[in-house]
Parts: sequence; structure tokens; C-alpha cells
Amino acid sequence: MAKSRAVATDVVYLDYNATAPMRPEALEVTLSTLKSVGNASSMHHSGRGAAARVDAARRQLADLLGCSPGEIIFTSGATEANNLALRSAHARGGILATTAVEHPAVLETARALTTGKPDTLVIVPVDSNGIAEMEPIYEALRAQDVALISVMLANNETGVLADLAELVEAAHEAGALVHTDATQYIGRLPMDLADLEVDLLSLSAHKFGGPQGVGALFLRRGATLPHRPLMIGGGQERGWRAGTLNVAGIAGLGAAAEAARLNVRAESVRISGLRDRLETGLHAHVPDCQINGSSVPRLPGVTSVTFPGVPADAVLAAMPHVAASDGSACSSGAPSPSHVLLAMGRTRDDADATVRFSLGYATTEEDVERAIKAAADAVAQVRALLATTAET
Repeated sequence: MAKSRAVATDVVYLDYNATAPMRPEALEVTLSTLKSVGNASSMHHSGRGAAARVDAARRQLADLLGCSPGEIIFTSGATEANNLALRSAHARGGILATTAVEHPAVLETARALTTGKPDTLVIVPVDSNGIAEMEPIYEALRAQDVALISVMLANNETGVLADLAELVEAAHEAGALVHTDATQYIGRLPMDLADLEVDLLSLSAHKFGGPQGVGALFLRRGATLPHRPLMIGGGQERGWRAGTLNVAGIAGLGAAAEAARLNVRAESVRISGLRDRLETGLHAHVPDCQINGSSVPRLPGVTSVTFPGVPADAVLAAMPHVAASDGSACSSGAPSPSHVLLAMGRTRDDADATVRFSLGYATTEEDVERAIKAAADAVAQVRALLATTAET
């Protein structure tokens, strides 16, 4: 699906959902930590220093999420965290339930875990806005046979938000756990896990300005879940994640979490205004373009735009100084169109004609104006080329 386009010079970077630029605070801490030495499991002075940096980052992330530091397990990213959550919950027995628009790290893991047992997996459809139709999950809950429900908090392609409050209440009444892939949500909107009473939550640092290759799983204290580590070894992270801790990456995650916590409210308002300006400008210059999921709550900085009849890869190629994508970066190179857009009822042609722009903390008004002009010019250029080709 996604083939992000970027060039090294003079780029308007609007692909934050793929990865955000590192925040200056995170870059500084990551680099300074890389210059130090010490295994966080060692008992000598250098090891204790490394452990202190990990502890500080755990507190910083807990402050961003509104949870206890002891409820955080550091991982290599959200994909690992999603796998840990689903595999451990599956070991309880019972049904896994999720939606048709989840990230592959959830959907493909759920399918792999239930191979040969299709009656143990419920994948619920979504409406034209990408909102899950929850009745199949409620039916399963009424049967009292659900181990885990996994619903992403914010969709990575459209930015559409899920309202999980009612689902969490129903799940807990039935004895089921709730997991959310909050990878795109964290650092974009305020989060308080004291109010959002999910049992498990996955995230990646590089989506909110931290380094790549590090993330976390939130595991609520008291959640009944057997250990199912993906790697067997030492007892790091309370036995959930063996291996020497990525101290520099974790420290960078903590710094990014602290910066996001301090700025998230102001940033979300500013970025929402920039997203609205981008959509208004695109509509003005390409009147037939369509914004996917625009009638329901979305992340502040995400817009999924369909340019009917214009292949997205051609649009991206025609605007080389704008970094955007034609879907999810985790599916780069995939020959099939977006499973998210297809689940929302879009045709294959429309899915192939959809560009995702995602804005973030460093996006400026100038970036948005340049992107509007570049996208409008690219669409006109591709349409003219297609018309010429059709005539010959």
C-alpha cells in the first residue's frame, strides 16, 4: 500500500504517521546516552546509571499515559507489543475479536493464532467512515467466551478515532480483556489511562518524536494474563521481554514522551487547524477530491484524500518535494490496495487513488501551502497525461 516519497533537500514532510522527525529533546538524550556505557541489568556504577535512565524514561512515559511506571513493558515497538498482547491473551482460551481496519500487526497475528479454528476469531466490519459495527463483538460477549478484544484507538490510514468506553465496560462485565493499538494516538491527543480503562495498550516511540526501534506495552496491574514472551532468555521487563535493554532508545522515548506531554494540547489544536487548511485548499483546487472519514472524529493531523481516477503513486511521483504516502508504510511494496479503504466500502480504483497526508509537531503553515499547490499541480499533471494517453 504505502510507498512514501521523500527527497533529501527542501522536503515538505507530511508523513508523520509513517514516522515523525525526532524531537530535539529526544535526539539530544539519545545521543548523550549512546556516548555512555552500561548494561541496565549490571550492578556496578555504570549499570546503575543505565538503569536510572531506563527508570526515568518509564516514569516519563507513565506520566504521558496516566498510568503507573510499573505497568509499562519496554519493547522494540508496537508490533512486538501487539504480538505480546494477543499471544498472551490467546493463551487464556476463548475468542479473539478485532476489526477489519486494524494494523497488520494485530490482524495477521490474530489470524495466525486462530489458524484452523475460524470460530475463535471475530473480525467485525466497519461502516463507510471506518467505525466498527460492534454488534458481533457484543454477541460474542453475551456468549461469555471472549478472551480479548483489540480495537485500535486511531486508524493509521484515515485517523478515524474509536470510542472505547462502552466496549470496555461490556467486555469487563463479561470477563474479557481489552487491548488497543494506540500507536497513532499517543502524543497526538491527551491520554489518561485512569479514564480509558483498557487492559493493554501498544505504542511506538517514533510516532511521537522518539527514536525508531523502541516502544512499549502497557499492561494494567491486575489484568489476568499469562506470560507468553516472544523471546526466551533473561528476566528483563518482569519476564515479558528478554534481552539487554535498549537504553539509548528507551531514554529517547522518555524524552519524547515528556515533550509530547507538555505540548500535546496546544499542538493538537494547532495541527488540527493546519489539517483543516490543507483539506480546504485541496477541495478548492481539486473540487472532486474526497476526504475519507471526514464526518467523524479524527486525529488532528491526518487526512486521507482520494483523487478519483488519478493513481496515488503517480501523484506522489509528480510531487517529489512532498513526503506523503499512499497508505500504511508498514505495507510498502504490497500489490493490493488498502484493506482499510476496502473495508470502508471504497472501490479498488478509489483505494489506489488515495494519498495520506499526516502532519505533526514541526509542520508549518508554509508546509501546508506548499503541499496544497504541489498536490493540485500533480493531480492536474497526471490527469493531463492520462487524457493524452487515452487519445493516442
